[in-house]
Amino acid sequence: MKISYIGGGNMASAMIGGMLSQGFSGEDIHVVEPDAEKRAQLETQYGISTGAPDAPLPASQAIIFAIKPQQFRAIASALLPQLGDALVISIAAGIRADSISKWLGGYARIIRVMPNTPALVQAGISGVYAFNGVNDADKALTSKILSSIGEQVWVDDEAQMDGITAISGSGPAYIFYFMEALQAAAKAQGFNPEIAQKLAYQTFAGAVKLAMNSEDDAGTLQVKVTSKGGTTERAIKALETSQVRSTIIAAASAAAARSRELGDELGRDTE
Repeated sequence: MKISYIGGGNMASAMIGGMLSQGFSGEDIHVVEPDAEKRAQLETQYGISTGAPDAPLPASQAIIFAIKPQQFRAIASALLPQLGDALVISIAAGIRADSISKWLGGYARIIRVMPNTPALVQAGISGVYAFNGVNDADKALTSKILSSIGEQVWVDDEAQMDGITAISGSGPAYIFYFMEALQAAAKAQGFNPEIAQKLAYQTFAGAVKLAMNSEDDAGTLQVKVTSKGGTTERAIKALETSQVRSTIIAAASAAAARSRELGDELGRDTE
């Protein structure tokens, strides 16, 4: 079995590292990467094969496009003669399956994946959509690959990939924003930067761990730590007065809308 990556950037590296830790062999993996120094690094670090874009692509069971969306059409067209019957997996943000299909001459064995940056530490979650030519074996292979970088959620409606992008794709940035704000709040209370960071980060990490291991939902957990007349209740009231909840919902809606726009823009020339 050979899994070929088109592009050897951070997300591809995270996936390769995860695959090797999950039992894949370095002999199973090939990377097409234009940068010679990066190719050498990947070969040394992971014990895999690499090639330049103009080199022949080995016969592959799956080809994973881990490239910038703006590069996709040209690279897909160039690789079309070497595609064979490989499963095409795209982790390029915004590119819809029907656009990929058109660029590949009507090919239909296509799976779209929206990973997120915690994949870099094998703690990601990916949204996954299968186009109409995908079979159960293709789905099983994709799940095996993606399980190496975290969890996954499959959707039947490709339009939901915009929502996946808004919630989990862009979501880490929202979390980091909140963490930075909590850290700033700690500094405002007189703590030095090191202690402020430790308080903010570990509070967040501990709360997430508690939520992940609890049978209660987040709303119930919040109520349980909010004593009537106490300090937490005062803070929650301040958040509600500032409409933080509705602002977060509006922010995610804005991200989803931009995802739809990008899909339109990137696929505009597919006709």
